Amino acid sequence: MPGRPDVHGQQAGGLRARPREEAAFTCPPAVRHLWAGQARSAYPGGVSPTSSRILVVEDDASLGAGLIAVLAAEGHEVRWAQTAGDARRLLAESVPDLVLLDLGLPDDDGLNLCLEIREQRLPITVVVVTARADESEAVRALDGGADDFVLKPFRPVELLARLRAHLRRREVIGEPKLRAGPVRLDQRSRRGWVCDTEITLRPKEHELLTLLVTSAGEAVRREQLMDQVWDENWSGSTKTLDVHVANVRRKLADAGDRWDRITTLRGFGYRFELD
Repeated sequence: MPGRPDVHGQQAGGLRARPREEAAFTCPPAVRHLWAGQARSAYPGGVSPTSSRILVVEDDASLGAGLIAVLAAEGHEVRWAQTAGDARRLLAESVPDLVLLDLGLPDDDGLNLCLEIREQRLPITVVVVTARADESEAVRALDGGADDFVLKPFRPVELLARLRAHLRRREVIGEPKLRAGPVRLDQRSRRGWVCDTEITLRPKEHELLTLLVTSAGEAVRREQLMDQVWDENWSGSTKTLDVHVANVRRKLADAGDRWDRITTLRGFGYRFELD
């Protein structure tokens, strides 16, 4: 009886990852069936209601093939890079909506690739997938520009739920233009300003600031921020919220705003202060 796929997308009965050199790797039928079967369980008919462009950057052949199979089963347009160099080439060809990024690549640290994406101000959601369990690694990834951090081992259905939440939030929701105090946000272009100085916001930073600006002058619970900006089923550390708030504060201050524009309400959450 076929086993359940493990962290590497391998069948528990002993299917091994094939060497990296096999560039034209084909997903093993057993893995494709098992992963795609879990994808079909998420939707009636097995296809996501929306299709997005996703770049998978993963050097492990079995895990990469499993991810390709399950994402394609949901109707997404998926490309796969097994090295940082290949990922850079694919990014130069076309800009995806989301990058699923392993940190332990054979030719470079995946975090360097994440930093390059942010330096180029590409409107891409970056989700890091790694076996590095140290919490400092999660903070390092988030500080480096990642929007989310998923620790191996993971269940495919949980990863898919996380990715769907990120892709959903890329859609324009609510008023296209928001303003509170000196801060302006344009939801359609995903840009922000302090007075006339533009600030560069990562996707999650933009969503976080949008929620705080929308509720300017009001206290917003940590739980509400986590549910609406990340995922109501988020199982990771809430430190990711603190890291993102600190980054937004710094960017507002660097653009000339008050450092305490976002006030910490201990034991409760945050408040965006009006002048």
